[in-house]
Amino acid sequence: MSKNSAQYSKQDGIGIEKFLVGKSFFVTGATGFLAKVLIEKILRAAPEVGKIFLLIKAESEEAASKRLKDEVINAELFKCLQQTYGECYQDFMLNKLVPVVGNISESNLGLEGNLATVIANEVDVIINSAASITFHERYDIAIDINTRGPSHVMNFAKKCKKVKVFVHMSTGKCLKPIMFAAVSKNLSFANGKRQGRIMEKPFYMGDTIARELNFNNSKTEPKLDVQKEIELAMKSKKALENDEDARKKMKELGLERARKYGWHDTYSFTKAMGEMMIDTMKENISVVIIRPTLIQSTYKEPFPGWIEGIRLLDLMILYYGRGQLNELVGDPNGLLDAVPVDMVVNATLAAIAKHGQVVIQKPEVKVYQIASSVTNPLVTKYLMSLLHEHFDSLPFLDSNGSPIRVPLMKLFTSMEDFSAHLLDGAMQRSIIGSSNGELLAQKQYEILRRKEFANVYLPYGFYAGRFDCSNTLGLMQIMNEEEKKKFGFDMGSIDWKHYITNVHVPGLRRHVMKERRREKRVGAENKIPGGPKFDKSKL
Repeated sequence: MSKNSAQYSKQDGIGIEKFLVGKSFFVTGATGFLAKVLIEKILRAAPEVGKIFLLIKAESEEAASKRLKDEVINAELFKCLQQTYGECYQDFMLNKLVPVVGNISESNLGLEGNLATVIANEVDVIINSAASITFHERYDIAIDINTRGPSHVMNFAKKCKKVKVFVHMSTGKCLKPIMFAAVSKNLSFANGKRQGRIMEKPFYMGDTIARELNFNNSKTEPKLDVQKEIELAMKSKKALENDEDARKKMKELGLERARKYGWHDTYSFTKAMGEMMIDTMKENISVVIIRPTLIQSTYKEPFPGWIEGIRLLDLMILYYGRGQLNELVGDPNGLLDAVPVDMVVNATLAAIAKHGQVVIQKPEVKVYQIASSVTNPLVTKYLMSLLHEHFDSLPFLDSNGSPIRVPLMKLFTSMEDFSAHLLDGAMQRSIIGSSNGELLAQKQYEILRRKEFANVYLPYGFYAGRFDCSNTLGLMQIMNEEEKKKFGFDMGSIDWKHYITNVHVPGLRRHVMKERRREKRVGAENKIPGGPKFDKSKL
């Protein structure tokens, strides 16, 4: 029988460390940003943990082992463990981490031979952190990874004799280019166009945002059949296999289907359908769904400011600091719901320990939203002022070594006002009507580039959803004081000024921009990794 909060003693707490000792984990998406922080915390907090099997997409066992060493073991994130174990570090890591060649798109996850049996016999906790994270991905690819993928992982979970809890991370990793801009999903974007206070409840088979928003007349909204969506994606892929525009058409199909049912994009739509598949297939397996909002750099652990890849908010920060983005579309009084990755990891481990210790005859899916918008809101205009303060005191340097001075970001409350501002600027600089064809094309490109960027951020600049975290707060209430110190995730404790100006932006500059010393901030080192891609032929 499940414990309720009254049955947890303040002295014993949840028993997170005790639960982790000796437990074996199976993790998909293991080389991703969030998964690596999770793995590091487990190994540091509970070195007596059992094996951690990491599903890695690779051509061979040798290639998987190389990815494990290059992307996990040798990552700077693990430097605290390197210092702790010294010369024994590599042996410790290779004794705990087991690379497994596989792919969540394949039945049985592509696992072969005795290793699949070993994992099925040993694993206690399964964490599905794999996803296709491009917002406007081809429909067939997004369906394959985000919808069918979780069902493949759940099918494997049913073969695991000791599995105590199945954890589904309803988030993404980093940015992928879409024309000029790069976008990702880290927000609880499976919630689509929902407004107001968004509660911690799972998506059940057939649920749609469109029917929810049109509650009084929901019968007029189309019903969602996940299996038919899977069949549609596969049939469309086959029908377009000889079409030179297949990629574009499959992307358009995904966006069309997502918006039909009330989601902003293909990513969030296919992730929501993945949640539905998990709920339908779970049987007697305890399921936890973790829904973080915009995941950012570490707040404290293992050290402040570590981040990998460019995330949704970070691209805006970097372009602003480089003087390439001085205006954007958004509500100045709106909220940006951001959470440090180490707090997401701590909340996840608390949920795992709680649900992994109890046996329930008919377990339900438990959702934990990890967000700041209700408990400690970050107002957009305040964020912009903090960014201006940071770059005013520590500006980037241009290729000549001169500081790049940036104005306070100007926010427009509509796309029409923003477009009019760009056009007015072009007129003032005598671009319109210029006889210099090369200059005209260059400036037209610049205007299009800025509009594309604004379009990417538009849904989030005006997003009115606020994420309820009652379940997550409930976890904190049953933790003892020692657990709160070691596994804390109190969003109310975040000092946004300190975090943005002294932790996150410096971390972004160091770990993503690869800045080391002030005097080196010149030339190529100021280029934004994986920076903007834009097709000038579209002009």
